Amino acid sequence: MRPETAWMRVTLRQTIATLMTMKLSRQCGTYFYASIAVVACLLIAGCTRRVETPGSVVMIIESSPNNLDLRVGTDAQSERLGGQIFDALVKKDEHYELRPWLATSWEQPDSLTWVFHLRDGVRFHDGRSLEAEDVAYTVRSLIDGSLVTAKGGSFASVDHVEARDRLTVVAHLKRPDAELLFNMSDGLFGVVPRGAAKDFGLHPIGSGPFKFVSAVQDKEVIVERNHNYWADQIDLLPTVAAGVKRIERIRFQVVPDAITSALELQKGSADLASNVVTLDMVHTLESRPNLRVESGPGSPVIYVTFNVTDALLRDRRVRQAVACAIDRQEIMDAIWRGQARLANTLMPAGHWAAAANDAMAQYPHDVARAQRLLDEAGFPAGNDGVRLRLTMKTSTDETTRLMAAVLQQQLRTAGIALEIRSAEFGTFYADVTKGAFQIYALRWIGSNEDPDIFRYAYGSGSYPPKGGNRGRYSNAQVDALLTEAAATSDRAMRTKDYVEVQQILAGDLPSIPMWYPNNEVVHTRRILNVRPRPSGNFDFLREAEVAGEAAQ
Repeated sequence: MRPETAWMRVTLRQTIATLMTMKLSRQCGTYFYASIAVVACLLIAGCTRRVETPGSVVMIIESSPNNLDLRVGTDAQSERLGGQIFDALVKKDEHYELRPWLATSWEQPDSLTWVFHLRDGVRFHDGRSLEAEDVAYTVRSLIDGSLVTAKGGSFASVDHVEARDRLTVVAHLKRPDAELLFNMSDGLFGVVPRGAAKDFGLHPIGSGPFKFVSAVQDKEVIVERNHNYWADQIDLLPTVAAGVKRIERIRFQVVPDAITSALELQKGSADLASNVVTLDMVHTLESRPNLRVESGPGSPVIYVTFNVTDALLRDRRVRQAVACAIDRQEIMDAIWRGQARLANTLMPAGHWAAAANDAMAQYPHDVARAQRLLDEAGFPAGNDGVRLRLTMKTSTDETTRLMAAVLQQQLRTAGIALEIRSAEFGTFYADVTKGAFQIYALRWIGSNEDPDIFRYAYGSGSYPPKGGNRGRYSNAQVDALLTEAAATSDRAMRTKDYVEVQQILAGDLPSIPMWYPNNEVVHTRRILNVRPRPSGNFDFLREAEVAGEAAQ
């Protein structure tokens, strides 16, 4: 290691330590509070017991869902909460394979036809039977222009859909589409009653384990258990012990500030938080006698995306320079405390379509290489050492803001002056969807469990509002490979195509996959049987239990 590199690493450690434990950083217009102060607050905070209706719990979420109608909502909160209100045709298992759910079986008589056989006896929350015409209507509304939704692009291959009989749905395609089934899976797709209009997300009616009660923007969403849930009759949950009951009612409380979330959990004002508080706070909270932490590997991936149409970022050498200037391992060790794994692709580790790391271009931390790339791209250092100035947009999520502040320090060593602009999630998400950014940071949750994520995130036909290609990346070779992969059910051929797509993306670098954080669910000890899923969804709420007062 060269002396200057060693010095940079020491300086970075000091920077991270300072940001995480001491002072306020104003460089991005956002204040980062000391972890020492957080720990002190947690240690002195009393445990305030809350009087609730039996079986009621409070769960913290970072932001309001954009739209609880799963045909429209694409943000994490919409998909996590919507996944509890609605049912999909198929459900992903822990290995990302698709299993029967509302559809008990399906077949393809030819490459342009999918036939789905539905489960009998399923009812919507208002008592109506869920039938083939409801499924057909749901798909039609995604492709006929009646909704403005990014999810419409996932069904662009569908020409028309029909209800052959009460429990049989037939989708007729314009072209073969092996990804169609995944796009009908949990979190991404929810069957709505026929006739559901544009404003359906304000009062959603699904068939899932929880029924919508009410919602107040930026404050709360309330749901209650569906006691007639079909899956409870088939996939029987074990009998609960005496003094214990299933969760009856959930108030999803919007708390955008991680410190406030930690204090709410400590006081007992909230019962649950899934991947909300920062890892240093989790480390403190797990020592509190009234709290428990459930942790395990997760499939969501945190990533940084570039607007490749921007004048400063359209040259891929600039994007590569940014990647070389970032020390991902150092950030991950400091912020995530080892509770994360480095990512080089959007696919979860171990997925059948994930390319091996050694098969793709690599960008280990190398400031000298970053500077050379910027020189080649026409950005020499000025008298102040600055080569170019960029702006990064983030939400007010504490971990993301902390990551951005450290990135700011790291990029400075390569001559990149990074300005950080944070906004509440709704404003931030609207900006990135409109392309009003140079760089942003977010995470893919659930949708990255299938290689269709590459079409959705990088296909030239997936610019918003038709998809999630917010950086406006376009590559004809990538489009051709994605089309080829979607046209065959041969997994070996599909894997070959998707690996090549990942290799091209690793060279062009429209975004930088950062890491896969572990799932961290913090809960009070009155909540029992909490089993987080790798995808980070809220499915564990269906089986979780609440201890009675005598059992606490």
